[in-house]
Amino acid sequence: MKKTAYTLKLVLFFMTVLLQISCDLYAQKKVVVLKDKIDITTLQEGYRNKTYSIEAITQAYLDRIQAVDKNGSQLHSVLTLNPDAIAIAKTLDEELKAGKWRGPLHGVPVLLKDNIDTKDKMPTTAGSRALANSFPLQDSFVAQKLREAGAVIIGKTNLSEWANFRGEPSTSGWSGLGGQTKNAYDVTRNPCGSSSGSAVAVAANLALFAIGTETNGSIVCPAHANGIVGLKPTVGLISRAGIIPISFTQDTAGPMTRTVKDAAIVLGWLTGIDNRDSKTSASVSFASKDYAGSLDKNSLKGKRIGVYVGVNGKNKEVDGLYQKAIEVMKVQGATLVEIPEITPPEVDGQSFTVMLYEYKQGLNDYFKSLGPKAAIKSVADLIEFNKKDGVELKYFNQLYLEMAQSKADLSTEEYKKALEALRINSQEKGIDKVMNDFRLDAIIAPTGTPAWVTDLKNGDQFTFGTSGPAAHSGYPSITVPMGYVNDLPVGISFVGKAWSEAALLNLAYAYEQNTKHRHAPSLIAN
Repeated sequence: MKKTAYTLKLVLFFMTVLLQISCDLYAQKKVVVLKDKIDITTLQEGYRNKTYSIEAITQAYLDRIQAVDKNGSQLHSVLTLNPDAIAIAKTLDEELKAGKWRGPLHGVPVLLKDNIDTKDKMPTTAGSRALANSFPLQDSFVAQKLREAGAVIIGKTNLSEWANFRGEPSTSGWSGLGGQTKNAYDVTRNPCGSSSGSAVAVAANLALFAIGTETNGSIVCPAHANGIVGLKPTVGLISRAGIIPISFTQDTAGPMTRTVKDAAIVLGWLTGIDNRDSKTSASVSFASKDYAGSLDKNSLKGKRIGVYVGVNGKNKEVDGLYQKAIEVMKVQGATLVEIPEITPPEVDGQSFTVMLYEYKQGLNDYFKSLGPKAAIKSVADLIEFNKKDGVELKYFNQLYLEMAQSKADLSTEEYKKALEALRINSQEKGIDKVMNDFRLDAIIAPTGTPAWVTDLKNGDQFTFGTSGPAAHSGYPSITVPMGYVNDLPVGISFVGKAWSEAALLNLAYAYEQNTKHRHAPSLIAN
């Protein structure tokens, strides 16, 4: 009897083990197909319900990148994969089992634009062959905050090389290392840039979200062209430490997601004061850790919205979508006021001058941060590398690098005058004046026109983009899907004063929830 009882216990034990293994395998099998509709909230519900594990989700995204980005549509949106991603995911699974949950980004796969430093086995390259083996000595502030939040950095995305500030006639989404990124909705079309890979990867559901960077249009344009949400925060809300720079005055990182709520969730985890970036000190009274908690789909009611009409008539189909968006906002209770101009035209030239001076200073400082063993130590070194390389100057020149190299330091009167004029014209005589004069809660504008056919010989074929006012002033903007022209996405931007992220997220959320324009790219398996 004792032997029989022992045998029975042994059989029951092995049956329990096999059942657990079967459940685990079943849970992993369920997430092999990653639905486009999955978001941060539903992912966390799955983790809590033990429907699947972080390891299984991470592996599924890595498999999807291989299937879609490399072997399938060949989007070329992902430049590098993190060899430690699965190990990180396993550690985060163990934390959940032990009752430790870091927050809504715990176990969420993310891709970073490859101008954002990570201290790991992935280089940070800006898409340049000159930095192909460049491994930063420490994490960027953004990477640090994401790791603390429990996000799984699964890789780096391709970009317009040097964030599209190298030369002419540039083609957005091209880099010497990654080749040409393709639009998620039509691979013959351009993804816009410079956060091209980040936008395409999110649109194609190769990660739950990505981080892009913007100096002027580099988040909102690719987000618009690939049918996703792109948020460019106020300069200083997110530290730029460890991000390969263009302009100290205009640069910022920001979330790129498939929903406004996800953008709000991510933003709250990226804010904070950082002594490596003096701009962040101004955010101390304005930054929030929770932008998602106050989202309200009725928030358009009673708001005064400025309607920028300066690009009306440049694209008939976009005009039609814009008019429909205006009507939606009216139905939701908003008052719409036409705005013919936001900033004076001379702002463009002032911004360009500032960028050239700050580019040289910023890049030289960044190269120093890589340590004495770095292959490239200055802008001059970079220019010489490109001249000798067989790929880097194949399609376009390095005019902007050469112009930046010719500039003196930041004590020059030309720089100081341009910087002050830019501040006055973009802020005091620009967005602040327009919003004060018309008593506005926000300004809207079509983000751009549908994606053009990629042409490496002749470069980008912009009809128009409306990122300038927010970029020049350093103020926030967010783009959300407004509709489609022949199945090519078009976005609408909401722009506000400094530190108005919470208000803009609410307005964008209300518009999104009352329209729900976005659909997954038809050429991508979902």
